[in-house]
Amino acid sequence: MHYPVTWLQGASLGESIACELRLQIINENIKPGEVLSENRIAADFGTSRSPVREALKSLSGEGLIRLERMGAVVVGLNIKDVKELYDVRYLIESFAQQRLAVNIQDALIQQLEQAIDKMKLAVKHNDYVEFAHQDFSFHEAIVTEANHTRILHLWNSIRYIVMTVILITTEKGFTLGEARMNWVADKHRTVVEALRSGDPETIHKVVQEYFADSGETLIRSLP
Repeated sequence: MHYPVTWLQGASLGESIACELRLQIINENIKPGEVLSENRIAADFGTSRSPVREALKSLSGEGLIRLERMGAVVVGLNIKDVKELYDVRYLIESFAQQRLAVNIQDALIQQLEQAIDKMKLAVKHNDYVEFAHQDFSFHEAIVTEANHTRILHLWNSIRYIVMTVILITTEKGFTLGEARMNWVADKHRTVVEALRSGDPETIHKVVQEYFADSGETLIRSLP
C-alpha cells in the first residue's frame, strides 16, 4: 500500500515523505525499534536531506518516532496510542457537533450527505481509497464548520495520522465485503440525523456510540 497521490496535492515534499513513512510505520512495514537513516530515505525518495528532516520532525511530533543521536528510532503506534487518538477525536468532534447544534447550516448537511453517497458509490466500485477519502472529509467538514480556531489547530495536529489510520482500516474493512462497508457508510447517517435534530443530548449520545463502535473496529483492524 502506498499513500494516494491525490491526497497529497498541495503538500510540501517533506510532508509527502512523512505521509509515506507514516503509512509504513502504522502498517508495521517499518517495525518499532528500527532506525531510520536520513541518507537512506533521501536516496529512496530521490531528494536532499532537508525535506527528510522536515518529515522526521513531523513524525516525531506525532510520537511515531524518537529522534536520537544514532538516528530516528521508530516507536510505532500501539493499542494504547490508538485508544488515545480516538479519545482526542471524540473530544474534538463531540465539541464541534455540540457547537453546530445551535445553528446547523443546510449546506453542511448537504455536504455530509453527499460524502455518504460517495462512500456508498465507492463500495459499489470496490474503491477503498475513495471511501477512506470521503470518510475523512466527512469528519473534517464537521470540525472545520464549527469555526473554532483552537479546536481546528488541535485537529490539524492529528489530521494526517487520522487520515492514515482511516486509509489502513478501510482497506482491511473492504475485505469483509460490501454489506460491512455499506453499514459503515450508513452509520454516518446517524451523525447527520443527530445534527439535523439540533438536540445537544441526542448529538452527545450518537457521537458517543459512534466512537465506541469505531474504536473497537479500529483496534481489530490494525496490526
